[in-house]
Amino acid sequence: MPDKDLTFTDFLNDVDPQYKEFVENLHAQLLQNGCKLKLQLAKNGYVVSYSHDKRVLLNFVFRKNGLVVRIYGDRIGEYSDFLDSLPETMLKSIDKAPVCKLCNPKCLKGYDFAIKGNNYLKCRYNCFMFGVDDESIPFIKGFLEKELACRSR
Repeated sequence: MPDKDLTFTDFLNDVDPQYKEFVENLHAQLLQNGCKLKLQLAKNGYVVSYSHDKRVLLNFVFRKNGLVVRIYGDRIGEYSDFLDSLPETMLKSIDKAPVCKLCNPKCLKGYDFAIKGNNYLKCRYNCFMFGVDDESIPFIKGFLEKELACRSR
């Protein structure tokens, strides 16, 4: 099926039932904040992207372990204290992300930030990729709200 025929409902049908409400609410919030939706098929399933002012803000992607959210925290310097509140599993995800080596021409530069006194220089494409689960959901929402607020100023 060509990508142009994909719908959000197609994607939602593949989401674990216990996370559908979260995904639907996030989708509605992103659209209400002026984000543009783009759907594609990839090796492991759908890639659902939301752009704000022509820059990607968030992706939903499927990985072997389930649904993952990738947040592009372009303004993390404006809410760095929030990062200190992330749970250990999300911090481990950030820690595992590759160090930025300007691996991609689109990267410009990776993210340079600190969490709980530890400095990180991480690739923007892998840094803030979090598995969707009951623990991460409120923090994903909070992260998104902070990034959207900063981008909307």
